[in-house]
Amino acid sequence: MMQTHIIGVGGYLPEHVMSNDDLAKVVDTSDEWIRERTGITQRHIIAKDEYTSDLATRAGAQALEDAGLSINDIDAIVVATTTPDMIFPSTASMVQHKLGGKGFPAWDIQAVCSGFVYGLAQVDGMMRGGMFQRVLLIGAESMSRILDWQDRNTCVLFGDGAGAVVLESRDDEGGIIGSVLHCDGSYRDLLLAKHAHPGASPHNNRLDLNTDAAGVAAVEMKGNEVFRFAVTKLGEVVKEVLEKYDVQQSELDWLVPHQANIRILNATAKKLGLSTEQVALTVAKHANTSAASVPLALNDIYRAGKVKKGQVLLLEAFAGGFAWGANLVRWSK
Repeated sequence: MMQTHIIGVGGYLPEHVMSNDDLAKVVDTSDEWIRERTGITQRHIIAKDEYTSDLATRAGAQALEDAGLSINDIDAIVVATTTPDMIFPSTASMVQHKLGGKGFPAWDIQAVCSGFVYGLAQVDGMMRGGMFQRVLLIGAESMSRILDWQDRNTCVLFGDGAGAVVLESRDDEGGIIGSVLHCDGSYRDLLLAKHAHPGASPHNNRLDLNTDAAGVAAVEMKGNEVFRFAVTKLGEVVKEVLEKYDVQQSELDWLVPHQANIRILNATAKKLGLSTEQVALTVAKHANTSAASVPLALNDIYRAGKVKKGQVLLLEAFAGGFAWGANLVRWSK
């Protein structure tokens, strides 16, 4: 039976790092306030001349190199993003071109912070069905471009970056065990970005508070309500995916969660009976990179040599929509 395996991992973070103290210079906040409420100490911010597709291309290239493959070995590219370069064409098509590929399909997925988890489930299903043998899946975001940098309740939470995996279908043990996905649009008003605005353009970086774009309505969030719902639903989806695929909680070696808030991460780990050492934690240095956060967290523990063949990983995320989901993976690389 054909299984979908992760054979390459990559990541990329913009060079510019903004600490909490740096952020306190442009908005009414402090390092202590941000750390206590979120666990975040810094975030990476995209350069004025960079695009989301640039971040995705760098992460994708590293994943291809890690897999020992070239773009010509790939059958499809999927990019999960909330912050595309343009309304159209897709960011994935731009990544394809920048990596030197052509002809094969490339498309975007929009499930906000759950985008990579959704993408992994979608691509796994297509590969099990025989449609593709190798796929490059990327989560990439330039969240700093859709923030109101005068709103301390949202601008402190996010960062920019990209993470990627190369997936291969082969008749070997291990790989993706299965996924569970959910959405409930009735909660959409609790976390949203209402419309396009000048700040979404890569030519107008919203960190420049002297521009007209500063303060334009963008990400809006009712934090307490989102927090409560996220903790509840993540707990439920974790239980659901384990039961559906007959995996015992004690079999889990790693939790690779969406990096939204250290309190949510701790609550989820506690419910699973996992120690801090079994959780991929990057929220402190990356902040919330939306669709990029899960693959970046995976890349972090992978590059550190912490993930071992045969280990079971649980990937999970919660997003605006509300959309949430989880993937189970038996590491085979």
